[in-house]
Amino acid sequence: MAPLVNTLTSLVLGAGVVQAQLWDKVIQTSYGPVEGYQYFNQSTLDAYFNGAESNVAAFLGIPFAADTGYQNRWKAPQPREVWNETLKATKFGPACPTSSQSYISEDCLSLNIWTNAKTSNAKLPVMVWNQGSDETSDNPWWHGGGMALKDVILVSFNRRDDAFGYLASPELNEEGYKATGHETSGNYGILDQLEVLKWVQKNIAKFGGDPNRVTIAGQSFGSSQVYHAVNSPLFTGYFTGGISQSGIRYPYDTMLAGLATSYVNMSTAISNSAAYIKSHNVSTIAEMRTLSMESLIDGASDRVTNSSIWWVTALSAGYPLIFKPVLDNYVLPSTYLETLINGPANDVPVVTGNTKDESGASTTTDYTVAEYEYYCGLKYGNLSSEYFKLYPDHNNETIASRAWNAAARDLSLVGSWAYATDWYKSATSDFYTYYWTHAPPGQDQGAFHQSEIMYALNALYANDDSYPFTETDYEIQEHMSAYWANFAKTLSPNNGGSYNGSKTLPRWSPNSANGTQVVMELGNKFKSVPIAKPKQVKFMMDYFHQQVPY
Repeated sequence: MAPLVNTLTSLVLGAGVVQAQLWDKVIQTSYGPVEGYQYFNQSTLDAYFNGAESNVAAFLGIPFAADTGYQNRWKAPQPREVWNETLKATKFGPACPTSSQSYISEDCLSLNIWTNAKTSNAKLPVMVWNQGSDETSDNPWWHGGGMALKDVILVSFNRRDDAFGYLASPELNEEGYKATGHETSGNYGILDQLEVLKWVQKNIAKFGGDPNRVTIAGQSFGSSQVYHAVNSPLFTGYFTGGISQSGIRYPYDTMLAGLATSYVNMSTAISNSAAYIKSHNVSTIAEMRTLSMESLIDGASDRVTNSSIWWVTALSAGYPLIFKPVLDNYVLPSTYLETLINGPANDVPVVTGNTKDESGASTTTDYTVAEYEYYCGLKYGNLSSEYFKLYPDHNNETIASRAWNAAARDLSLVGSWAYATDWYKSATSDFYTYYWTHAPPGQDQGAFHQSEIMYALNALYANDDSYPFTETDYEIQEHMSAYWANFAKTLSPNNGGSYNGSKTLPRWSPNSANGTQVVMELGNKFKSVPIAKPKQVKFMMDYFHQQVPY
């Protein structure tokens, strides 16, 4: 495979001439005029897309709200000042403040668009992408040119995370009450996503998009953004389907405590935030709004290190974030369990799933027999004897490590299946679950957390310098991206005409209300497979229902 030329300027050069496109047109948005650029060059199209013709235009770094610094900190996104001079939308905007990124600014609320529309009246479906925690929209795993080639407009964006996105306090609750009639604070990162969706409704038609066909998608912390939108009445009318990758979990699943898909109650959020405020030697939000961004980064992305559930999180999910979405009875109006029982605020088709080597499972698991028995004994408590019958170690370290991984994978699969089964008790839309099994080449982490993204978004072209992809990888990508593009087009992964491979796209059936214990394997195979053996399923459900639900 020819090496990918990664620079934006090189993508501009050398593409074939087509009769209609949007890259040479000035487009008037609600805040001001923007002009994009021709995204693919012909050599890239020849190398990665069999010489396909392309009208793909990219518009990068378009502001969708005002600077979030100083007096705009810990507020819902504020209106942007209108600009009159044409914005050359040819580079990504800075990331929102985080210690994990170098190009950061509080003036960070910008979005990016990849569109294959020839004209502004093309009415193409739209996919809005949410990245994980402390990530930026400028990441080749979710560059949108490949999805655009399947006639799905991809929109990515930057949002606030950590303390910048999820600080809560009594003062902020008072501000929230004055603005909304609800004592709300701590969900500014979620409101950033809502503002993007509002922007899309106002503007995407000018980029050839259909505002009535908007799918929101995301992975890890981004998957929780999708989940929160499904559950929140504030998002009603702004999207038609959701794809939640790693992923929606059963409310009784203990893994939620350590994952980004969880939330905290208001009292916990206020307590965590008070400690953060105190650490900066001030006592009020007004004072916090005078401090520099650089000083606020200190402690903004701290994680729990003294949790009583350390034995679960340290071995399974990483320490929980301190600053995360807040159950405020407004943006997040109810617990996951209450939503599952009463029905989602937005009854739309949903896709969710997990990867093989995440949530505690790993290719590098290396426990002694003693460690395996100790930690599993702690985790499963009074069910331990049954657990060790189902996942025995045979006094062998290699088998013990395999048993740990098997249990971790079964727990994820059973959790997704249990959620999907209960979904139909209060919702009517289709619910699809998957299990990603393919390990990208050239690494030893297996089908790791995030590994499915570049396949699902048809973005191997942007990652060829990081992985030695083979013909098999491109075949898998064609299947995966067809499912994702079809869903954006028709709210079914099976229909939409997005598959361009030489084989038949296998049918992916939604989960059923009768609780059929299957999941769609994606990756090494594309077929429906059992989630686990019946005895393992029963055990995991017994274990779940001894827990305090989210």
